[in-house]
Amino acid sequence: MCIRDRYYDLATEFYEWGWGQSFHFADRRKSENFATSIVRHEHYLAGRLGVNVGAKVLDCGCGVGGPARNIAQFTGAHVTGITINEFQVNRGNTLCKQQKLDDRVKLVQGDFMKLPFEDNSFDAVYAIEATCHAPDRVGVYSEILRVLKPGGVFATYEWCLTDKYDKNNAEHRFIKKAIEEGDGLPDMCHTSLCSAAVEKSGFEMIEARDAALDGHEGGDPWYRPLTPSWAPWKWPRFQFNPVMFAVFPYLLKGLEMMRVVPSGTSKTQCMLQQGGIGCERGGATGTFTPMWLMVARKPTKAKAF
Repeated sequence: MCIRDRYYDLATEFYEWGWGQSFHFADRRKSENFATSIVRHEHYLAGRLGVNVGAKVLDCGCGVGGPARNIAQFTGAHVTGITINEFQVNRGNTLCKQQKLDDRVKLVQGDFMKLPFEDNSFDAVYAIEATCHAPDRVGVYSEILRVLKPGGVFATYEWCLTDKYDKNNAEHRFIKKAIEEGDGLPDMCHTSLCSAAVEKSGFEMIEARDAALDGHEGGDPWYRPLTPSWAPWKWPRFQFNPVMFAVFPYLLKGLEMMRVVPSGTSKTQCMLQQGGIGCERGGATGTFTPMWLMVARKPTKAKAF
């Protein structure tokens, strides 16, 4: 097993244990809890796709398929999810079967830089905090354009640096590095570069904005779940308090020695902690957003050059 696959295998179990089956952020509106805010965030993106019952939709970078299952139930569409990690595919398809959604949601293994689908295969495509892992944004967006039917919509939440990021500020550089190293990302880019990449790949941009700036009066910003809490019922914040933060790696090392958990578990958890610190500080300073919303359409006719 390669290092990348081992990391994803272990990180996936941490994410599902500490966060749920949808590996992404969401701000919390008034009267929402953590779980309902996650679903509402997904439903909003799904609504921008404009698909009908029975439509073929692609989830690009699907994790274990939490958003795919929620969006399939919300829209009535058939959703195919793609992830590079075999463990996530197997786990996700098991969950689909358990939730009796395996007739509408299927996960497959593949590289979103070389999507294993024919041209013009899908009515819509979405990606939730996933294509930030692509080594080339134009490359991944171009692949999405290729498999999308003419007139189809691509909607995404992207991880980006904002206008508040200052490369000459030491704290800002620490935030960027912590996120990149903790979450296994290539060089993180500014929102403007993401938008430019979508248009360069051939899409017609419909909307591009920071959804993190939407009002959440009476609720919480997206990074609040990463803010430490001493209250066990405030999950997932409880796992980030100083005691849990310090003790957990040693506990995992002990479990590794006892062969209760796989080797490398404690190291993976420390990487994820580092990423969590960067994301929380990025949110608090406004220098980073995990929800740069872009909605774009594939032209119905090929552009003349």
